[in-house]
Amino acid sequence: MCGIVGYIGRRDVAPLLLEGLQRLEYRGYDSAGIVVSSPKTAGLKMVKAKGRVRDLEAKVPARFKGTTGIAHTRWATHGAPSDVNAHPHMSADLKVAVVHNGIIDNASDLRRKLEADGVEFLSETDTEVLVHLVARAQAEKLEDKVREALRVVEGTYGIAVMHADFNDRIVVARNGSPVVLGIGEKEMFVASDIAALVAHTRQIVTLDDGEMATLKADDFRTYTTEGTRTTAEPTTVEWEAASYDMGGHDTYMHKEIHEQADAVDRVLRGRIDDRFSTVHLGGLNLDAREARQIRRVKILGCGTSYHAGMIGAQMIEELARIPADAEPASEFRYRNAVVDPDTLYIAVSQSGETYDVLAAVQELKRKGARVLGVVNVVGSAIAREADGGVYVHAGPEVCVVSTKCFTNTTVAFALLALHLGRTRDLSVRDGKRIIEGLRKLPAQIAEIMEQEAEIEKLAETLAEARSMLFIGRVRGYPVAREASLKLKEVSYIHAEAYPASELKHGPLALIEPALPTVAIVPDDDLLEKNRAALEEIKARSGKIIAVAHQEQEKADQTVLVPKNEDELDPILMGIPLQLLAYYTAKALGRDIDKPRNLAKSVTVE
Repeated sequence: MCGIVGYIGRRDVAPLLLEGLQRLEYRGYDSAGIVVSSPKTAGLKMVKAKGRVRDLEAKVPARFKGTTGIAHTRWATHGAPSDVNAHPHMSADLKVAVVHNGIIDNASDLRRKLEADGVEFLSETDTEVLVHLVARAQAEKLEDKVREALRVVEGTYGIAVMHADFNDRIVVARNGSPVVLGIGEKEMFVASDIAALVAHTRQIVTLDDGEMATLKADDFRTYTTEGTRTTAEPTTVEWEAASYDMGGHDTYMHKEIHEQADAVDRVLRGRIDDRFSTVHLGGLNLDAREARQIRRVKILGCGTSYHAGMIGAQMIEELARIPADAEPASEFRYRNAVVDPDTLYIAVSQSGETYDVLAAVQELKRKGARVLGVVNVVGSAIAREADGGVYVHAGPEVCVVSTKCFTNTTVAFALLALHLGRTRDLSVRDGKRIIEGLRKLPAQIAEIMEQEAEIEKLAETLAEARSMLFIGRVRGYPVAREASLKLKEVSYIHAEAYPASELKHGPLALIEPALPTVAIVPDDDLLEKNRAALEEIKARSGKIIAVAHQEQEKADQTVLVPKNEDELDPILMGIPLQLLAYYTAKALGRDIDKPRNLAKSVTVE
């Protein structure tokens, strides 16, 4: 959600900022803006536009020079998308400019107080409150002005601040919303996402909550919002700028679906231990004695990460024989859950910055729980807050809807389940069986991709459906949940997922020829039960698409998936359904990489 880019150095800043905003477009936004300044010219120059970055670029005048600047893509929370509500926001004297990700919870109260003091607001946003607070601060230094403003602010923020009287610096701060510094050669960058930085530097510093930084062209320093200096050690980012290119594909979603065989190979690489039929997961920080003391596993995630957690919970129960379940982090953090010292909590997030998941982690840590993270972005907030964890190594995922990261997350859970199982009671024989299955995955994913043309034709027949039903039983149910979500996200067709065993308890009332049903039918011990569900649908003239390991007689069409081990089958069965969602959206002419109303990194509630 939203995106921040900033630069201070010697280069012409506007092209750099616009390029950075383009790399952040995948996060979801509805307007954009830019402010620049230069030591050689007085004041700040600003341009804003509702719409895409290209609309902003078209409005930037030819003579818009500067060597310092901040820019922003906004995802509306307070006030509709408009030029006025777009960031940056400036003070009445045009000296202070602020870009902000997050939500100021007490913005209404602060706004009323400022208006009572004669401040006139131009926008409907909460962010404009921050601008006026900084402009009215009595402190002499810009850092102290920002700190003074933040003392009265409640909520989440990632901010970058410029001031015409302090044009040699940018001041940034973080509380609940990502802020990343990029270190260059006599130049500094700031962004809300490393995607905006990797074209220029791979040396980064990620701020912690409650931390601020001052950026100058030749150095930076970090400190707390109370003013205490902090030590920031730069890290090197593995991802390169080319990772964010489309690579000859029409969309990032199509590219990322096709990257899954390589991505799965990457998450497995160097982790398999054939000698003991287990895996090495050194980042867990969990020794064998501690692993054997775990009595329960609770997995927390949101959206696709929650569905990956559901698959992970099943694998942990089956392979490690530890009671496990998954729950939406957004619900967990509000229900005053009992935090058990014998429970291992696992937080799942592609970005590692998902606000609801991060807040749940912080609450768990406050209560003394052991928390592991399963995340994609190295050095992200959840990775730093957790006691240990597993990186999924999917590489950058640009499309708003998740595909390769979902698959890699489920594979990471398979590794964790195998590790816990072999630490406990899983036999060497079963360990070898799972390892052999894991090694088959990349080739089997490539085999699924060979059916792409057939899946495209099938999707074209579904594009006219107003609604679809997805069903699965036990291992198949989380796959149905994720497939339903994918279709909704990218095609805007209403879809619902239901356990196949629950059909007779209500959903059968929906079955008719106009409602296609997608059924997950693996060759496992529930095969005949699943076939009985197909009989029930066919008896009511329902159209059936089966995703299965063999042709299903009652299905109108079967999408075949290679057979793996029963426990690992869900990893593969979701992949053709990603293609189905993609080609259904394509047939409908949707904006596939940037679905309406959605954002990639959900960093606010």
